[in-house]
This record gives sequence, structure tokens and C-alpha cells, in this order.
Amino acid sequence: MASNSDEVVSNNNTMILSIRLIRSFEHRNMRYLILRSIDSSGQMTGKELKERILTMLPNEKLPPPFKTFAFDTLKIEHFPHQAKSNDLVIRRDGDEQLLIQDDKRLCDYKVVDGTEIAFFKASDYELYKINPDMLMD
Repeated sequence: MASNSDEVVSNNNTMILSIRLIRSFEHRNMRYLILRSIDSSGQMTGKELKERILTMLPNEKLPPPFKTFAFDTLKIEHFPHQAKSNDLVIRRDGDEQLLIQDDKRLCDYKVVDGTEIAFFKASDYELYKINPDMLMD
């Protein structure tokens, strides 16, 4: 019985984050990764979150290009129970508040259980913001 109560306590202290891996903005090449057991106090830094995701990628059921892609930037896509962006790939507004810096903690961005975070390559994102057209080959 003691182990069951311990599990309940630990579940109340964790959150689940949805990570949107974006390999190509123009082709809408995306996959999702669910991160469980993230400390709900939000003490994890942006750098620690990136490291955790990159460590998980080789073991996930993802197409091989996602496992070796040079992801380097995190951005909050949306918070639970709030409006989503009209852009199907990534929210292009609010970079100042929503781009997660390596040295800042998740609680600094008010990340809560159910938050969706995009993970992508910064140089590709900058090009996409200039020309957000989709290629349909």
C-alpha cells in the first residue's frame, strides 16, 4: 500500500509536455513526442529540456531523419485551454516571450501540464518567418 500512495504523490508533482518536432517548415514535416514525468515545479532549464529530448530521440519510433536532425530551439506553441495559432506549422508571433532560452527555467515561462512546445532549427525558422509558403511536391 505504501508504494501506491507514493505513486499518487509523484504523479501529482509531474506534468506531461507535448513536443512538436519540426524537421521542415515548408513541407510541414512534423512529428510529436510526449514527455512524461517532468517536474511540475518547472525548475528544469531550457538546456536541460533540450538535452532530455535529444537523448530520447534515438530510442523513439520516429523516421530516421528526425533522430539525427540538428534541432536547437524550443518555442512554446500553446498553453492548454488557450487559442491556437492559425499557422499549421508554428506560431510566428511572440518570439520575445515564447522562445525558451537555455538558461531560463520552464516556470519562468509559466509552462504547465499539457503545454505544447515546438523543437526546431532556428535558421530554418527565420527563413520560414520571411516566406511562410508551403511546398506541395
